[in-house]
Amino acid sequence: MNDTSPAFGRILVGVLLLLLFLAGAGTVSSGPFTANGTQPGLAHNLLPPSNCQTCHGDFDFAENAEPWPTWAGSMMANSTRDPLFWAALDVANNDIPGVGDFCLRCHAPSAWLAGRSEPPGGTTDGCGLVGNLDAANGDFSGVTCHLCHRMQVNASPPVGQDPVYYENGQYWLDDVDCSDPGSGPCRRGPYDYSGGDTPPPHEWAFSQYHVDSDICGNCHNVTSPANTLIDETGADTGVPFPIERTFKEWQQSDFGPAGTNQTCQDCHMPNSSADPVFACLQQQNDRTGELPVHQFVGGNTWVPRVLRDEYPALGRTDEFNATIAWATDMLQNQSATVEVTSLTAAGGGLEAQVRITNLTGHKLPTGYPEGRRMWLQVTARGSDDTVLWQSGSYNDATGVLTEDSQAKIYQVKPGIWNRNGTNECDTQDEFDDPIFHFVLNDCIALDNRIPPLGFTGGSDLETRPVNYTYPETSLGSGVLVNYDDTIYSIPIPAGVADPITVEATLYYQTTSKEYVEFLLDQAVDNSFPDDCLPRSTGTPDQSRGEILYDLWNTYDRSPPVGMGTASQQIDVSIFSDGFESGNTTSWSATVD
Repeated sequence: MNDTSPAFGRILVGVLLLLLFLAGAGTVSSGPFTANGTQPGLAHNLLPPSNCQTCHGDFDFAENAEPWPTWAGSMMANSTRDPLFWAALDVANNDIPGVGDFCLRCHAPSAWLAGRSEPPGGTTDGCGLVGNLDAANGDFSGVTCHLCHRMQVNASPPVGQDPVYYENGQYWLDDVDCSDPGSGPCRRGPYDYSGGDTPPPHEWAFSQYHVDSDICGNCHNVTSPANTLIDETGADTGVPFPIERTFKEWQQSDFGPAGTNQTCQDCHMPNSSADPVFACLQQQNDRTGELPVHQFVGGNTWVPRVLRDEYPALGRTDEFNATIAWATDMLQNQSATVEVTSLTAAGGGLEAQVRITNLTGHKLPTGYPEGRRMWLQVTARGSDDTVLWQSGSYNDATGVLTEDSQAKIYQVKPGIWNRNGTNECDTQDEFDDPIFHFVLNDCIALDNRIPPLGFTGGSDLETRPVNYTYPETSLGSGVLVNYDDTIYSIPIPAGVADPITVEATLYYQTTSKEYVEFLLDQAVDNSFPDDCLPRSTGTPDQSRGEILYDLWNTYDRSPPVGMGTASQQIDVSIFSDGFESGNTTSWSATVD
C-alpha cells in the first residue's frame, strides 16, 4: 500500500482520531465514533437477562410465546456471540484502529455502556468484555431485555443532540428512578396498566416508542463513521456512507408511515395466536391478540445452528431450534414469490422469463451487505429429468456459486474509490478476489436488490438502486416496482423428448464462500492474534478468521435456503420450424 492510497488516508484518519481520544483518557467517556445518545457510566446498571427470565419465561411451554425463550435463540440475544461478527470486527480494527468501539455499541451494548469496549476501561477488540462467550449472563448477552425496555425518546437531550436517533445505536436510555428513590428506571413497553389491568411487580411506563418502528432504527440503519459516499462519476456527495439502510428502506416503502404503516414489529414480533396468552408467569392480564412474540428473526438460519451446537453450555437448544424454524418460515412464506411468467420457443431454444416479487417492507435482501446474497437457479430438464441447462448452479460440497453469464444474483457490492488509477469503485484486489473492508468503503458498484412495495427511494443517494434499473409503477410516479423480471435464453439440443420443464428456485445465503475466505485471508496475512474471548473450555488457539472458516466448513458452508420454486412445461415437438415460430403453449406455474 502506498502512502497516497485512499485506504492509507482513512487509516491515518482513524489513528489520529484514536490518538486524540486517548490523549483525553482518564475517565470513561464516548469514543470518537460514538458520541451521541446515552454514554458509558450509567447510574443504574443494566440488569442481566436472567433477571427477566424468572417471570417472563419457562411457564407456558405449549404456546412458545413467552418473551424470554423466544428472544433467547434470536440473533438479538446472540449478537455478541456471532463468530461472523468477531471475524469482521478484527478486519475493521485493522483498517481503522479503534473503530471496533463503533461496532460494539450495537453488538455488545452492556459492555459498551459499562466502558469496556475502549480504553481505559476496555479494548475495541472485545478482549475487555466480562464473562464467558457461552454463559447466559455477562457482556455476551447481546441486545438484552433491560436495554430495549429502557430505551426512550429523550424529551430534554443535551444541547446539540436530538431527542431520538435513527442510526448507529445512538439510543437514549431512561437512567433515573421511575418513581420513588431507589425504584430504578421504568420498564417501558406497549402496555398501560392504568385502565384496570393488574400492574407488574416492577416499575413500568407505557411507551409509544416501543409500539412504533422508530425504536428499530437505532441499530438497523448503519452509517460509516469515517467516509462519505462517492457517486458513479467520482464526485464526493458529502453524504455519510450508508453501510446498511433497512429502517430507511421501510420508511420509503408502502409499509412505512406514508403508506399502511405496518411496523417492523408486525413482521418481526408477530402477535401470538394463542387464546388465552400471558406475558408473565402470574398469568394475569390475558393478552390474546396483543402479545408480540419476541422472535426478531430475519433470514439467518445458519448462525443459530452454529451457536446451538458449538455452545451447549448455554442450554438453549430448543430456543435456537425455534429461531431456525421461524427464520425458515420467514424466508419461504413471507419474503418473496417466484413465477415463471412466460416460456416461449425462440432462436433454436427457449426463452424463459422469471419474476421475483418482494413481499417484505424493505429491500430483498436487506441488512449488512457483505457476504449476504440471494440468487436464482434456473434449470431446464428433459422428460427423463436429465438436466439440459442450468444458470446459477451452486455446489453444496464446495460452497461455490457459478456466476455464469446469465446468473442473477441479488446483492450489494460496496467498494473503495480508486483515485490513483482506474477512477472506479474497486470491489476486488489485484488478484481479482473480492474485498470487504466495510469501514473503508466509500462507493457502491452495484445494488440490484429488489425494492419493497411502494418504494420512493429511487433517487435517494442512500437507498437507490445502483447500476441496475427498476422501472416506475407508472411514468413520473417516482415509485419503483417491487418485482424483478429476468429473461433467460436456454439452448435446447435437438431430439429431446417432450415435455421440457423449466424450473426456477430462489435461494438465500447468510454468508458466502468469498466473504469467509476474505476474513480468513485478512487474519492470516495480517497475523491477527488468537481469539481472546473465553469459553467454558478456555480460549481458543486460533484467530477469529480461522475459527470462522473452520465453522463454515463444519456447518455445511452456510447452506443456502430455498425461498420458493416455480416451474413451467413446454412441448418443443410442435415447433416444426426449429423453434423459430415463437409460439407458446398453455401452462400453469407452481409456487412452493
